[in-house]
Amino acid sequence: MITIVMGVSGSGKSSIGEVLATRLGQPFVDGDNLHPPANLEKMARGVALDDTDRGPWLEAIVVEMDRHREAGESLVLACSALKQRYRNFLRSGHDDVRFVYLRGSRELLAGRLDRRAGHFFDPTLLDSQLATLEEPSEDEALRVDIGLPPAEIVERIIRANCHENPQTA
Repeated sequence: MITIVMGVSGSGKSSIGEVLATRLGQPFVDGDNLHPPANLEKMARGVALDDTDRGPWLEAIVVEMDRHREAGESLVLACSALKQRYRNFLRSGHDDVRFVYLRGSRELLAGRLDRRAGHFFDPTLLDSQLATLEEPSEDEALRVDIGLPPAEIVERIIRANCHENPQTA
């Protein structure tokens, strides 16, 4: 099973994904680490990525997912997966992919980004990501409010058994 923890920058994908992977005894991959250097440089300059930029990144994520499948491993992966077509591409016809959507208000997200230090993502890009975001339906993803404490978020994900039946937490 592959669990993709998704949402805009500042939603907690990496933090929640790491804790979830540890709790489930599964490997964790941060999709940010699979961005080509040009993407990282572009975002650091405050320039939003477009579909052309995201293509090679999404392909690298699918390669990583396939590598874990071939090894017979489940996986927790952090990836923004902002658009429906990106999620469809990541799913690529496999029925072992589940999405967990970390959602929160613009104010909460902006506050988190303002406090984050040493990250490549320019906080001024938040509005661009929110404009690009196509929220997944309740049927497509487990939707979790990021205003909850991280331990409770992870607990809700595990309790919802999102690996088999997505629902709202």
